[in-house]
This record gives sequence, structure tokens and C-alpha cells, in this order.
Amino acid sequence: MWLNTTVSPFLLTGFPGMEKAHHWISIPLLVVYVSIILGNGTLLLLIKDDHSLHEPMYYFLAMLAATDLGVTLTTMPTVLGVLWLNHREIGHQVCFSQAYFIHTLSIVESGVLLAMAYDRFIVMKIGIGVLTRAGLSIMPIIIRLHWFPYCHSHVLSHAFCLHQDVIKLACADITFNRLYPVVVVFAMVLLDFLIIFFSYILILKTVMGIASGEERAKALNTCVSHICCILVFYVTVVGLTFIHRFGKHAPHVVHITMSYIYFLFPPFMNPVIYSIKTKQIQSGIVTHPIW
Repeated sequence: MWLNTTVSPFLLTGFPGMEKAHHWISIPLLVVYVSIILGNGTLLLLIKDDHSLHEPMYYFLAMLAATDLGVTLTTMPTVLGVLWLNHREIGHQVCFSQAYFIHTLSIVESGVLLAMAYDRFIVMKIGIGVLTRAGLSIMPIIIRLHWFPYCHSHVLSHAFCLHQDVIKLACADITFNRLYPVVVVFAMVLLDFLIIFFSYILILKTVMGIASGEERAKALNTCVSHICCILVFYVTVVGLTFIHRFGKHAPHVVHITMSYIYFLFPPFMNPVIYSIKTKQIQSGIVTHPIW
């Protein structure tokens, strides 16, 4: 095992070639960040204070909102630091910690979406399982980052730390760190999606067998918000994967933009989707003002 004796910090990157416009670019990003914090924060407080929402479905929605807040608060300081202050340096320990939370929370979100398809099971048991699975699955590759020597350029490709970005700078055998994440993605995220997909086939088959048209419409409406969140999350995952895999000749700004869409679009849309499609959330916002 290599011992990392490198002391030079990593350098974060905003939008290469557009440095003069960083302050302008930061404005829409700040608006999105604030909207995510307000939207998901409102959901959390509403579910906490409204006893009519103390049901498995809404507990999982709270977990989803907390996960989205976690991803947002993990990336926001470094992104705005680069765009506002041109503060690009980040220490290795801080960088590795940020990468750990980013990747762990992404797997947690996939697991929560899976668990929401089974919201009649025991909430606490599933919730702890989702968190444990995500935390332990990411730990091996992050621990190894501490031991790698970094003798290449210390410039990262984004304004936040990602595992796949950091290992490109390592001067060591990174075979495990390249292959292990692929296994994790296929074994967890892809498996989660397939289980969700087939479970909803069974759910829809059951719903369509309901004799009452009103009850059928009510049951379908309950599923729509969850399906929309699933599509928002997995479409961005597939889009980012395709860009990284097949878009090697695309401008670097396309890769950066796609990464921001992946990290910001689902947390931004999830509260909007549930506020529009769930009557209990709508009535809760009206009858229990949070702010």
C-alpha cells in the first residue's frame, strides 16, 4: 500500500474559459441552491409538524428530502467559493470527505426510491438498511484515496470532489478504484431500478384491476409522484453516464453542465413534484404555514 506524503492541495475548477462570467453564472446556481434548501426544508418541517403525515410514505419522503439537502449542502460551499471568490484550493482530507458524502448520498437516494415502492414495510428497518448499505459500499474506495501519491496535475475537473476525478491524479495502481465503483453501480443502482420497474408493473396491474374508476384514479395519482421522482433521478444518472462514456470529444463545459444537472435537478424537482401531485402536502402547506 502506498503512503500519501503529498502536501499540495487539489485545485477545483469552475467553468474553464468562462472565468470572467463566473459571478453571473453563480446567480442562477444560487437561486437553485436556495430553492432546494427552502423546498426540501419545508417538506421536512411539514412532515415533522403535521401528524396526519406521520405515515410510512411521508417518512420516506422526509428521507428523500434530507438526502437532497445533504447533497446540496455538501457541494454548495465549494461551488460558490470557486465562482464568487475564486477560492480553488481544497485539502486532501476535506476533498475525500466531500467525495464520500456525495457518492454515499447518491446511493442513499437510489435506495430510498426503492424503499418508497415498499412503504408498507417497517420504515425504520429499511431506512437503516439503506444508510448502512450506502455508507459501507463507498468506504473502501475513499479509504484508498488517503494512501495514493498524487504526482500528476492537482487540478480537478469540477468545483467539487468526485472519486472518479481524484483517481485520475493518482500515481499508483488504481485498478480496484476503477472497477469497484462499476460493480457498485451495477449491483445497487441498476438493481434498484430493475426492482422498482418490476414492482410498479405489479402495482399497475393491481390498480387496473380495481373496479371503481374513482378508486383507480386515486391509486394511480399516488403512484405518479413517485414515478416522476424515479424518472428525474435515473434519467439524469443515465445522461451523466452517457456523457462520460461516449462524450469524450464533447466540450468540457458540457461535462461540467451535465454534472450540475445531475446534482441539482432531482433535489430541485422532488419537492415541486410532491407539492403538485400530493393533496396531503398541498393542504399541509396551506393549513400549517412553516415560515
